[in-house]
Amino acid sequence: MLTPRQLFLRHQAQTSDFPLLLEIERAEGVYMFDAEGQRYLDLISGIGVSNVGHRHPRVLQAIQQQLDKYLHLMVYGELVQAPPAVLAEALHRTLPPYLDNVYFTNSGTEAVEGALKLAKRHTSRTGLLSSYNAYHGSTHGALSITGSESFKNSFRPLLPNVQHFRHNNFDDLSLITKHTAAVIIETVQGEAGVRVPAPGYLPALRQRCTEMGALLILDEIQCGFGRTGTFWAFEQFGIEPDILLTAKGMGGGMPIGAFISSQEIMSGFKTDPILGHCTTFGGHPVSCAASLATLQVIQEEQLLTGVAEKATRFRQQLVHPAIREVRGCGLLMAVEFDSFDILKPIIDHALWHEHILTDWFLFCDNSLRIAPPLTITNAQIDDACTALLRAITAVAGE
Repeated sequence: MLTPRQLFLRHQAQTSDFPLLLEIERAEGVYMFDAEGQRYLDLISGIGVSNVGHRHPRVLQAIQQQLDKYLHLMVYGELVQAPPAVLAEALHRTLPPYLDNVYFTNSGTEAVEGALKLAKRHTSRTGLLSSYNAYHGSTHGALSITGSESFKNSFRPLLPNVQHFRHNNFDDLSLITKHTAAVIIETVQGEAGVRVPAPGYLPALRQRCTEMGALLILDEIQCGFGRTGTFWAFEQFGIEPDILLTAKGMGGGMPIGAFISSQEIMSGFKTDPILGHCTTFGGHPVSCAASLATLQVIQEEQLLTGVAEKATRFRQQLVHPAIREVRGCGLLMAVEFDSFDILKPIIDHALWHEHILTDWFLFCDNSLRIAPPLTITNAQIDDACTALLRAITAVAGE
């Protein structure tokens, strides 16, 4: 009988020639465990997913309670189901009053696709703007606005009328015109290596969009749901979006995403044509139950209050001659080295010798990703930093 590893390599589609091939049997809190019981500290939360940790008891309880009622019943938007309806209202309470309509999807990239369609429908325009080195997903529309030519050249032709601007460059705001349907931007850039907006940049972007009648779409798929220390990252920058995207940390480990806007804008999907946007599994009751529990855990366990202090604790300890810079916004952090040639052996050594799981960034492969569950303790941070420093020293020397 073939082992799971052999089956994985033989029958499961691969995304690279060098998967980690770490076989995990179970997970709990900030830890994952292999078949031999070896414990691994997860410093990346499944790429920003497990914000409340793996298998949080309240998330598991919510899932079980919903399993005992019903699973999929009908395609999106036809039957009244309590889990998505209650979750939509709970999300609305975290947002400015006008952001009162939630469209649930299965993933972040699907949220992007829906938002792009919505912006075109509402504005009757076709122009789309996004920043260089932005990552918004891998489906055709989302890939079109992803800001890396090397990442998408093999899949052309993609959407027309897409332009890219330089992040934090005020001069490039002039690219937003009366032909622009929407500008989409990560409130804090993730795969570019955690790039925080310059002072005044997002307000200037917001103002230019308003002047030109273009919608502003904020992608908080990775930086939302408490990751940066506020529930939504845009709360820190003095702006509000026309459309907000969320996913990843939203589901407590379950697949779910959403794009959120006003009733006025979202109503465009109801007519001309009817069912202007549709999904079979969006708003799945089990995922929505898990998401509501995740939201409540973040709020009721006051996980946001410790984010800044925990980020500072990482910064204070991650000091080494090989480290060039530590960037971050809350517990979304990047530790920069000279090159991928130095970083990759550090990541590998940390995994196989120190039992710490981390990663690099898609468009910044000289920087180490740190984005642990918000539940990580000070003692666990200390253990992680000590182990990372040992890995850095083993690869780069003192």
